[in-house]
Amino acid sequence: MTYYAEPIIRLIREFSRLPGVGEKTASRFAFYVLNANREYAQNLAKSLVDVKEKIMLCSSCHSLSDKNPCAICSDNFRRDDVICVVEDVKDMVAIEKMGGFKGKYHILHGALSPLKGIGPDDIKLNGLLDRAWQGVIKEIILATNSDIDGEATALYITRLLKPTGIRITRIATGIPVGSDLEYIDGATLVRAMEGRREM
Repeated sequence: MTYYAEPIIRLIREFSRLPGVGEKTASRFAFYVLNANREYAQNLAKSLVDVKEKIMLCSSCHSLSDKNPCAICSDNFRRDDVICVVEDVKDMVAIEKMGGFKGKYHILHGALSPLKGIGPDDIKLNGLLDRAWQGVIKEIILATNSDIDGEATALYITRLLKPTGIRITRIATGIPVGSDLEYIDGATLVRAMEGRREM
């Protein structure tokens, strides 16, 4: 890459640090930015800075948001007594896209995985327990992924929450084992949500 000017090399290097982006794709990105008008480059730079400076975790559900509480938690038309527990923000977005769920969320930002050294203190579990003991929630839907880590997380949460007396359900297995919610089509997600079962 020494044949490029230093600013282009730096830009290619930064783009190539993105997941799944090799040097060729990074070069295409860099030259697209270089050939675009100045306003595009400024908007791209501002968007990158804004994401780092303005995005925070919602204090209630741990979603990524630019306000606290987030739009879903502060929506008075959503049910406060039903919480859907997901591993990641992308999983919440997948459920939201299907359009049928009217409750609120709790985002764990991970799943238990002893082999990877991820334990209960490494995911956002405490907030869920606090919400469960407030006496408002009637049902907690466990919508963790259907892989080994997701199942282990669902079982662990079930054991923790059983003493609360809250109805604990697990989304149905219309979702293939080993798959991530963000890649599942809407119809399958609807069936899985409707067919959830008691834990």
